[in-house]
Amino acid sequence: MSISQIETVAAGDDFAVDHCRILGAAHARTGADGKDYQISFELRLPNDWNQRFVHQFNGGNDGSVVPAVGELKGGDESDTALNRGYAVVSSDAGHAGDANPEAGLAGGARFGFDPEARRDYGYTAVSKLHPLATTLVETYYDDGIDYTYGVGGSNGGRHAMVAASRMPDAFDGLLVGYPGFNLPRAAVQHAWDIQAFKAISGDVRTAFSREQLAAVADGIAQACDSLDGLEDGYIADTDACQSAFDIEALQCDAAITGHCLSKAQVAALTAIHNGPVNSQGVPLYSDWPWDIGIGSGDWRFWKLETPIPPWNNQPLIGVMGSASLAQLFTTPPTEVAGTPQALEQYLLDFDFDSDAPTIYATTDRYPESAMDYMTPPDSENPTLADFNDQGGKMLIFHGVSDPVFSVNDTTHWYRKLDANNNGQAEAFARYYRVPGMPHGAGGPTVDDFDFFTALVDWVEQGKAPEAVVAGVMPGNDDAMAQLGQVERKLCPYPQVARYTGGDDASAASFACEE
Repeated sequence: MSISQIETVAAGDDFAVDHCRILGAAHARTGADGKDYQISFELRLPNDWNQRFVHQFNGGNDGSVVPAVGELKGGDESDTALNRGYAVVSSDAGHAGDANPEAGLAGGARFGFDPEARRDYGYTAVSKLHPLATTLVETYYDDGIDYTYGVGGSNGGRHAMVAASRMPDAFDGLLVGYPGFNLPRAAVQHAWDIQAFKAISGDVRTAFSREQLAAVADGIAQACDSLDGLEDGYIADTDACQSAFDIEALQCDAAITGHCLSKAQVAALTAIHNGPVNSQGVPLYSDWPWDIGIGSGDWRFWKLETPIPPWNNQPLIGVMGSASLAQLFTTPPTEVAGTPQALEQYLLDFDFDSDAPTIYATTDRYPESAMDYMTPPDSENPTLADFNDQGGKMLIFHGVSDPVFSVNDTTHWYRKLDANNNGQAEAFARYYRVPGMPHGAGGPTVDDFDFFTALVDWVEQGKAPEAVVAGVMPGNDDAMAQLGQVERKLCPYPQVARYTGGDDASAASFACEE
């Protein structure tokens, strides 16, 4: 391990606390692809330390050292673990995302040609860095860490779930946000989506107008809004909504004006929500729920269109998603050119019979498949027995309108976990669905929530989390237009927040019921 920089950071606009910032690296090596690799990290150590530590798991393809502030994944980005007095570490997961500029938009995933870099990204960067970071913390303060937490969303949520399986004694508590724990399978969905959208008009970006997706969201609300006892623009009863809503009710003849859908558009949305299958009808990932967040900007950003000119305004799944599927999540990796056109074409050419199985493939050079190194080892049949035996606690939350990782996949995983623990998984793992929320806090829903405090109270005081009250963050225009300034209860699965009467802006007017 090497330390490259140590500096004192004063409290100010960016940070609420005085702290020490340390930059370092560990496990430097030359990869099989001839590139230099190391696990670069940042450690922030508050002057007024609460004797607690957070390992910050980052998202996307990693590849950069995100400031180690410990974002707690609610809508209030100023509420961080560092500002609460926690020491925090962050890393690039063992590779530099800008190491292959010649690869253009595919460069961030080009590390997939090095087997060890794949493995570090999947799980070993966390296991290698964690003991080094905790030793640095305890050496700096000359005192022990009382409690250790891991926090992450998206790919960071996957890191947390993998750590629970592979490092069951390393964390007292894990906060798991909208996890991509089945990331290679979810990447197959990207190809499925792009092919479905492309078939509509020949241009993914114009497959659906904003007004059409807003009309779909309105149609879902009309069918489902009252199922939780109150028509308020918020669909708490996700499960009941799936049988109440019929997408075909929004189809109209092409000659009719307005924002209804063509037959091809209805077919595409139906296929996308059913999830990818091969020619034999075998599911390759997961189904998805109908929810009002389909009309959000986040859903469109991931699935259909971005405002980013260098991407040719292609959606995130068509750029980063394509590069990752080609170079990280299939074996052997396929080198893909880093232009928007080449990346889209890779997804259009993806074959669900011959290419999809390569997420499970190995070779002599790549002895671990993408499913081996990316997913928790017991993801198909989870028990988390060792994590539970060590006294660990896990709190998972996921937006019902997530366009990247299906909340249904996480729900199915939690149901298996519960069944394998004789219906007692709630003793160490609790799961919350956030209606209307896309990929992370925001969107047409309550987004001012604090799951981390609930986790800490559970770990340190034995107070098991129940309903978490959430409000609307200032500046969330989608939520203000949809809901107004309200509070709602987020209930532990399988409970649903149902209106019991009274002030419909108050969380006290709702009860968590099955």
